[in-house]
Amino acid sequence: MQQVFQYFTQYKVNYKNEILSGLTVALALMPEAVAFSLIASLSPLVGLYAAFVMGLVTSVLGGRPGMISGATGAVAVVLLALAKSHGVEYIFATVILAGSLQVVAGVLRLGKFIRLVPHSVMFGFVNGLAIIIFLSQLVQFQTVDAAGGHHWLTGTPLLTMLGLVGLTILIIVGLPRLTKVVPASLVAIVVVSALVIGLGISTKTVGDIASIEGGFPPFHIPAVPLTLATLTLIFPYAAIMAGVGLIESLLTLNLIDEITETRGSTNKECVAQGAANIASGFLFGMGGCAMIGQSLINISSGARARLSGIVAAMMLLVFIVFGAPLIERVPMAALTGLMIMVAVDTFEWASLKTFGKMPVADLVVMVLVTAITVLLHNLALAVLIGVVIAALVFAWENATRIRARNYVDAAGVRHYELFGPLFFGSVQAFGEKFDMVNDPNEVIIDFRESRVADMSALEALNKLTERYHRLGKTVHLRHLSPDCRKLLNKANSIIDVNILEDPLYTVAGANVMY
Repeated sequence: MQQVFQYFTQYKVNYKNEILSGLTVALALMPEAVAFSLIASLSPLVGLYAAFVMGLVTSVLGGRPGMISGATGAVAVVLLALAKSHGVEYIFATVILAGSLQVVAGVLRLGKFIRLVPHSVMFGFVNGLAIIIFLSQLVQFQTVDAAGGHHWLTGTPLLTMLGLVGLTILIIVGLPRLTKVVPASLVAIVVVSALVIGLGISTKTVGDIASIEGGFPPFHIPAVPLTLATLTLIFPYAAIMAGVGLIESLLTLNLIDEITETRGSTNKECVAQGAANIASGFLFGMGGCAMIGQSLINISSGARARLSGIVAAMMLLVFIVFGAPLIERVPMAALTGLMIMVAVDTFEWASLKTFGKMPVADLVVMVLVTAITVLLHNLALAVLIGVVIAALVFAWENATRIRARNYVDAAGVRHYELFGPLFFGSVQAFGEKFDMVNDPNEVIIDFRESRVADMSALEALNKLTERYHRLGKTVHLRHLSPDCRKLLNKANSIIDVNILEDPLYTVAGANVMY
């Protein structure tokens, strides 16, 4: 029991902040969960059940206390086509399979690869997400006609919406300057809701989107054929969902790590996300992943422990089972103002100061990731493209840095001292450093300031030594690092060179080749 208590209190717990933050997050979760389920052409309760299950399981098992998970738009977009073509039962099966893949990723410790995401990609991801959060709130300033067309509010409805949103933002911004006893976000929602209900103001409410009334999520085994055809159908969707979910979750984890100056466990979070999706699939939920907006609401409200996420999930269930009539009267203006402030706080305003100071390639990557995130709403694709471009830029820059200094010692041996990594991008420049025809019969290539990195480097060494051997000359490799030697040993069948230990030679003369 003591170990369990320590697990939930590994961070200093402010119970007031945790409980009030959890309540605020629960209120913010509802309209988004409903909206995301409608995006995927599913019942609102499917999104709400997913938010409850995802939030509870990841709060208990996750690798980042304070982070909130639930039904998300990224997952909804992935599942949309399958939901329309095969129905909700296949969605549940896909969610379970995606969760299983995520658990496998965590067990294999693949979460560490999130470190490969450069800071420029992180900036682009966060800024793109902030813009999406802001733009998604504009729909609250629209009305839908009988034909399903969207029209901007005008006249009194527009002024009412603007006034209530403005009041919400004013409270969120101004209250912390007076007191931080209670979260400003929760106070804003309560005050605006009381104002609307008390004065009978006519405006859009949560209940106008959809009813949130329901019971405890039922245990349900997906009614799909257990055949290879079913697996073939759902596996691509499950793989994409698992990848999108992990990328979004681990990037959110990194962002919360930076804000709180603590460190979460990526692999543990992978397992928790997977377990949550598996449970969601069996409990009538659409699955999901970490939610950056709600996580930032939670952190900005002072939450740092697991309790806030548990409270948010449990309060969401209470709202569904018992409090639906009251919660459905909460004005959307209050939640819209809250999410607008989340968007403002999410945006990395410091990134705007980097223009003209950061390398052009990094700026291009940042802007490109932001644009793809906003235009396609595909976070995984945006991050993947950003990482690929950043990797190619890195490879190109390192390819141009390899150089060699050569000299002949007193014994008549030619030495080539390499600087920079030998890999696929630098092998051409590497081959141009050697004067094979005019070199003496014995040549030493010194790797003290270089390393053999990949298969292309091995092949370059193989071709080089073959040319020297055809000329009747001997090549030795010197100062190879242990990992380079290991690589060469594995490639014994395709390359034959002499690895020379470190004898002392007298320098006769030297020059540098670039």
